[in-house]
Amino acid sequence: MIRVLIADDSAFMRMVLSDLFKKQSDFDVIDTAKNGKEAVEKVLKLKPDLLTLDINMPVMDGLQALEVIMKDCPVPVVMCSSLTKEGADATIKALSLGAVDFINKTGGSVSRIDTIETEIISKCRAAAGVRVSRLNAPFPPVAKPPSGPPAVHRINMPPRWTAHLPPLSKEPFHEHPKLTIHSIPKEEPRVNHNKLVVIGTSTGGPKALQTVIAGLPGNLPCGVLVVQHMPPGFTKSLAERLDEISQISVKEAGNRDIIERGHVYIAPGNYHMTVALGAKGREIILNQDPPIGTLRPAADVLFNSVASLGKDIVSVILTGMGADGAAGMKAIKGHGGYVIAEAEETCVVYGMPKAVIDQGLADEVRALPEIAGAIVNAVYH
Repeated sequence: MIRVLIADDSAFMRMVLSDLFKKQSDFDVIDTAKNGKEAVEKVLKLKPDLLTLDINMPVMDGLQALEVIMKDCPVPVVMCSSLTKEGADATIKALSLGAVDFINKTGGSVSRIDTIETEIISKCRAAAGVRVSRLNAPFPPVAKPPSGPPAVHRINMPPRWTAHLPPLSKEPFHEHPKLTIHSIPKEEPRVNHNKLVVIGTSTGGPKALQTVIAGLPGNLPCGVLVVQHMPPGFTKSLAERLDEISQISVKEAGNRDIIERGHVYIAPGNYHMTVALGAKGREIILNQDPPIGTLRPAADVLFNSVASLGKDIVSVILTGMGADGAAGMKAIKGHGGYVIAEAEETCVVYGMPKAVIDQGLADEVRALPEIAGAIVNAVYH
C-alpha cells in the first residue's frame, strides 16, 4: 500500500486528488496539508511513502517546503504545477531540488484534472518506488562561464588525452563545485565533425541532464539533441535552466534550426523532433505526428530519424519510466551507431535504460557522473 500525503492550499484540489487515490486499491491517503509548513510537519510525523506538493501555497510555498523535506526527512515528491511561465520555472527548480516528477494542472486549474487521471496515477506509482537516496544533493546556482574554450581539469581521463586550456581572461570563471567539465583532445587531427549526439530521458531526466549537459565542454565539435518527456512550456524552462549552468549552449529546439557544433537542442513539448539534411547542413524538423503511446515528443522518433547516419551517431539513454528509445536504439545499433546507457545504480527509474540493456544494445553502461565523459570519448572515437 502506498501511503500518500496531499499538500495543496485548494480544498477542491485536495478533495479531487483524495478521491482519485481512493479509487485505487494500492493507495491510502493518510492525511492532507493546506500549506508548506503543515506539509513539512506532517512528513516528519507520518513519514509517507509519497507526497504530492503544490508549488503556490501560503505560509511556506512548495519550493521552500521541498528544500526542508529533502534535507530533514527525504520522501518521494510529485509536484503540482500550473502551466504558466512562472509555474514552469518553479517546476524545473523543484526537480533540481529533488522532486521526482510533476503533475501539470491542465489549463492552470483543477477543472480538468480528471482528464489526466491515468497519467497522475502512473507517475505517482513510479515516484513512490523511487529510492530518494539516489537523488543527488541539489546543485546551487552558478554564473555562466565566459565564452570560448572551457576551463577544465582532468579526472580519470585516458592517458592520450590532455586538458584543453583557455586563453587568459580578465573575467573570473566560476566552476561548478559538483561537476567535472570533461576535457577534449588538445589536438584534433581525426575529429569527425559529422558526429551527432542524441539523448532520450523521462522521469528523473531534468536532474540527470544537469549532470550530463553541464559536464560537456562548450567547444564540443558536434551538436546534441535531447528528448525529455515533458508537456509544452516546461521544456523551454528546462532549456533555460541548463543553459545557465552549462558551458555548452542550450536552447529549446525550433523548426528548421540548423544543428550547430557546441549546441544542445531540447525537443519542445508536444512536438516530435527529427533530423533532416537541408541546404545548409543537418536541420531539426518538428512535427505533431500522432504520439507514440502517450508520448510526444518520443525518443524513438528522434532515434529512428538519425539511425541511418550510422557511425556518426552517439546515442544515450537516461533514467525514465517505460521503454521509449529501445526500438530507436536497436535501429541505431543496427546501422553501426554507438549506444550509452545509464546504469541502474544511478537511475531514478530504471525503465528506459533497462529496456536497452536487456536487449544487449548498450556499448557502455555508465553511472550518471561518468556519462558526460563517455560522450566526449565517443565523439572522438
